[in-house]
Amino acid sequence: MNVITTFKDKRREKQLKYERRMLKEISLTALRKHIQQCFENYTDSVLFSRHCEEYCIELAIESYLLGARYSKFGYYGEPLMQVRDRACHEEQDLTELLFHFMQNVPIAEMEEEQRHQLYELCQSFITSWWTEGYEKGERRYRLRLH
Repeated sequence: MNVITTFKDKRREKQLKYERRMLKEISLTALRKHIQQCFENYTDSVLFSRHCEEYCIELAIESYLLGARYSKFGYYGEPLMQVRDRACHEEQDLTELLFHFMQNVPIAEMEEEQRHQLYELCQSFITSWWTEGYEKGERRYRLRLH
């Protein structure tokens, strides 16, 4: 007797398989170094615990996979800025998640300018990992490794 599967299940299975392949290309040590470089003012604090670092890693990986998912549009000839506009809302959601998390880490009272700098820092962090995933994903498509 045959098992009946839906297209939705097949698509999800294919997406998970692709994400697993993409995750093999990411280095956890490089990720940790990048977190320390970006958030050096916060990582010195005792309060920036392992929990905070793990949350940053989680969002960086999510951003990386988001970029990899959108890389197929670049492979099919869509310009990077147009692809970035497609992913804008999801990327902004990740940025805001990281910003609100970092803002709630009780380091000290932040002024408005410091909050703005923190938001830009979170945005550049998420964008850099999105771009990394996009480039590696596009390369996988070009090499037909998807």
